[in-house]
Amino acid sequence: MNTPHDSSLGREVAYPTRYDPTLLFPIPRAGARAELGLQAGAALPFTGHDRWHAYELGWLDGRGRPQAATATVLVPADSPCLVESKSFKLYLNSLNGERFADAGALRARIAADLSQAAGAAVRVEFGLPPMAAGAEGASIDDADVDIDHYGPPQAEVLRADPAEVAEEYLHSGLLKSNCPVTGQPDWGSVHLRYRGPRIDRGSLLHYLAGYREHAGFHEQCVEQIFLDVLARCRPQWLSVEARYTRRGGLDINPWRATPGQPAPAPLRDLRQ
Repeated sequence: MNTPHDSSLGREVAYPTRYDPTLLFPIPRAGARAELGLQAGAALPFTGHDRWHAYELGWLDGRGRPQAATATVLVPADSPCLVESKSFKLYLNSLNGERFADAGALRARIAADLSQAAGAAVRVEFGLPPMAAGAEGASIDDADVDIDHYGPPQAEVLRADPAEVAEEYLHSGLLKSNCPVTGQPDWGSVHLRYRGPRIDRGSLLHYLAGYREHAGFHEQCVEQIFLDVLARCRPQWLSVEARYTRRGGLDINPWRATPGQPAPAPLRDLRQ
């Protein structure tokens, strides 16, 4: 079974000069989900996807002329495996010297290779979603709260008022976690939509600060946020998206929600 420590993360790796789909390194989701109390084979309490933005996609056309594009990739949250980010970058680099008859053939090849690695159908489209225009929802970043704990996350600090039902969109630009292999920081924003007992904004900011010294992959952090808020605040429905900043020409935007909830409009933050 692949583990993060078996991947190319944190290691010197030669720049690939030939197309090589074996560079893609799948990591089973089951291990991290078991740590969150999700049993293998049981129905997931959420739906969702991992939306990747690729900024550095290059290849050769049928006449050998260099081409360049951007792409958006959607990996379903119920896929057996996630794709480790550095391996994804190396795989895309391996396409730089490969000839494709047209852009459609390239898109189909990337989709097939990623689907094979993830164990489920992966969607690939050229282009990127638009930038978010102005403020979205209500920021919690100026909440009146004292914080003295920065990891691991403490679900018990989350509070909601059952006497007041709210439907709102809260966001924070202060998400930070750390790569579980290299220890390097990952920065991003959290976008939380819900209906249910009104969530105390200070408690939510206090909770999110608990990820600052937490080691976890982006996808795993979002799943933990979703499950902790669901368990402690008991919303009728919940949607949690994180938009992480770019590394190596890639950024990732995991989204998890109560089954039946529509996906949020695909957008990019200014920092991405």
